[in-house]
Amino acid sequence: MATRDWAQASERLVEWIRDRAREAGARGGVFGVSGGIDSALVLALAKRAFGSECLALILPCHSVQEDVDDALELVRLFDCPHKVVDLSPAYDALLASLRFAGGECGSGSVTALAEANLKPRLRMAAWYYYANLMNYLVLGGSNRAEIYVGYSTKYGDTGVDIMPLGHLTKSEVREMAAHLGVPKRIVERTPSAGLWKGQTDEDEMGITYRDLDNYLFGKPVPDDVRAKIERRHRNSEHKRRMPPVPDVI
Repeated sequence: MATRDWAQASERLVEWIRDRAREAGARGGVFGVSGGIDSALVLALAKRAFGSECLALILPCHSVQEDVDDALELVRLFDCPHKVVDLSPAYDALLASLRFAGGECGSGSVTALAEANLKPRLRMAAWYYYANLMNYLVLGGSNRAEIYVGYSTKYGDTGVDIMPLGHLTKSEVREMAAHLGVPKRIVERTPSAGLWKGQTDEDEMGITYRDLDNYLFGKPVPDDVRAKIERRHRNSEHKRRMPPVPDVI
C-alpha cells in the first residue's frame, strides 16, 4: 500500500460527512464511543465536520470500566459533547422478559451469542433516540474489513445512517486516527467489540486484520485464510443488502 496523504484524505472525508448531513437536512451527528480505534476515528471526524453539533454516546452494558474510562478520555481530548448512559438495567430487564417468554431455544454457545448481540441492538436504539430528538444523523464505526466479512451485528452496529469508515481497512483506520491525534495507546489497542470479557475481534473471526487487509489490498494470503475470508463474505451477503422484496406475484 502506498503512503497516503492522510491530511487530504481526512478533509475529504469530513466534507463527505457534511454533504450527507446536508442531503438529509440534519443538523449534526450522533455516534457511539466505545474506547476502541474505530469509534475514536469517527469521533475525530465528526467533531471536525460538525463542531459542537455532535453527540458522543458512551453506552456501557456490563462493560469493563477500562473501556468506559478510555471513551471518556477520548471525548475530553476532542472536546466533544457527550452523554454516558448505562444500558445494563435495560439489558437485564429485556433479557429477563425474553427468557421468561420463550426460554432458551438453542445450545449454550448459540444462546450466549444471541444474548451478547442484544447489547449492540440496544445501543442502536439509544443512538436513534438522540438522533430523533436532535435531528442528527447516526454515524457508524464499521470499517471496510468488517463490512467485507460481515463482522457485525445486524441492526446493531450496522443500524446507522452513514458509515464514514466503510472504505478504510483496519490498517488505514489506524493511520488516519494517528494523524488526527488519537492517542497511540488507543491506536495500538487489541480490537474488541466488547461483547463479553476477554472477547477480541480476531479470535472471534478466526482471521487476523493483517491477513484481511492484505486480502483486500490484493496481496497474497495463505490458501486456508483466503477460503475462510471468501466463505465469510458469501455467508454475510444479507448484511450488506436491504431486506429482499419479492417480485410481483
